Amino acid sequence: MPTESMPLGSRQHATLERAAELALSYLGSLDAAPASATASLPELRRRFWRPLPDEGVDPVTVLEELARDAEGGLMGNAGGRFYGWVIGAGLPAALAADWLTATWDQNAGLYACGPAAAVVEEVCGAWLKDVLGLPAAASFALVTGCQMAHVTCLAAARHAVLARAGWDVNRDGLAGAPSLRVLTSSEVHGTTTRAVKLLGIGTSNMVVMPSDSAARLTPDALRDALSREPSRPTIVVLQAGDVNCGAFDPFPELIALSHDARAWVHIDGAMGLWCNSVPELRHLLKGAELADSWATDGHKWLNVPYDCGYAFVAHPEHHRAAMEHRASYLIHAEDGRDQLDWTPDHSRRARGFATWAALRELGRTGLADLIERCCRHAHDLVTRIGALPTARAICIPLINQGLVRFYDARPGATEEDHDNRTDAVMAAINATGEAFFTGTSWRGRRCMRVSVSSWRTTADDVNRAVAAAARILGTVAD
Repeated sequence: MPTESMPLGSRQHATLERAAELALSYLGSLDAAPASATASLPELRRRFWRPLPDEGVDPVTVLEELARDAEGGLMGNAGGRFYGWVIGAGLPAALAADWLTATWDQNAGLYACGPAAAVVEEVCGAWLKDVLGLPAAASFALVTGCQMAHVTCLAAARHAVLARAGWDVNRDGLAGAPSLRVLTSSEVHGTTTRAVKLLGIGTSNMVVMPSDSAARLTPDALRDALSREPSRPTIVVLQAGDVNCGAFDPFPELIALSHDARAWVHIDGAMGLWCNSVPELRHLLKGAELADSWATDGHKWLNVPYDCGYAFVAHPEHHRAAMEHRASYLIHAEDGRDQLDWTPDHSRRARGFATWAALRELGRTGLADLIERCCRHAHDLVTRIGALPTARAICIPLINQGLVRFYDARPGATEEDHDNRTDAVMAAINATGEAFFTGTSWRGRRCMRVSVSSWRTTADDVNRAVAAAARILGTVAD
């Protein structure tokens, strides 16, 4: 019988059962489906733009319409052939825990609102600090992604460096405050720049130093920058696995220089912090534990469903001072953890359940294997595609990020021609549906970025991508 005539409980059961069927059907189609979206913008608008009904619609019908109309408009990042940006898939336990998270619908802002959610986040914080090699005494926050992890960490940094200068930013704001500066390298990610804007520091107060041929900030460059305004409150942002080449800054030297100058050191480890879980990669993070704050993502290498990020601060007093809130209508825990004291959110999703499930499913060995496999597949993609005619590996992956450039073979071809050729070949590969890549401009040259973050990626997926690239290079006219 139609679900609208069912009792409420049966109606909900039928709706969730149909949702599970649609979800499993989608997951089962990923290996054969295109890795990119195929529906056009006009087509998607035509499907979804309809008058809001006066009367409600049966929930099973709503779900079936949603799945039908979204078809072709979904990216294949839940599969193993998606190499764009830095996007993982959802591990089985993490995905299922995320379903339960939505079902339980806990407001994870206070212990009082969701005791289990608060305790699970406590456990997640301890487990994450352990596998990432961070100080056990560091405070932490589960946030929406590395963007808000940067905001959280840099808010703590702002509080700390201004307090050292005798300024209470919580009470007096930034108007009239000592001018802050942020020192970083040319490999800085846009999420750091956005955090600087959101926190009122201002991009004109960012000093971007050139990186060396290995995409690393050099001690000489930082020493020179620190010496120019030695009394100015300063935050230094370093990279642990940059977005193009996966490069790691030399942490022991840079952190020592920064601390000698009384600067706060923040590490953008959106990907790279996870390398601590692999013994063969751990050397890349030597000295990183000496920083003052760290940011990373869960929806990248941990393969937790969107959205999930983590912030860590070595100085809990500054972290809490930047975030905490008290109100008479709230019930504050005496012994438990009130998450709103550590996160920029008030009401928030209980994203700790999915993180807990992912770490439980993988364990130390599984996490290390996932990271190592992604690195191996990225290396194979870059080196094998880069060895094809008119292609070249520009950055061979140190971890899971690399670059390939395609060249226009015509005599007298310019750098602009090579740029255009790179974008054209990449678009043609994506159009096959066998793989999906995204581009970047690196040191003035267009490149195809290769990013492998999915637990589902296999050697067969890599072979399909390489074969697609080979076919394109053999058929696309110069």
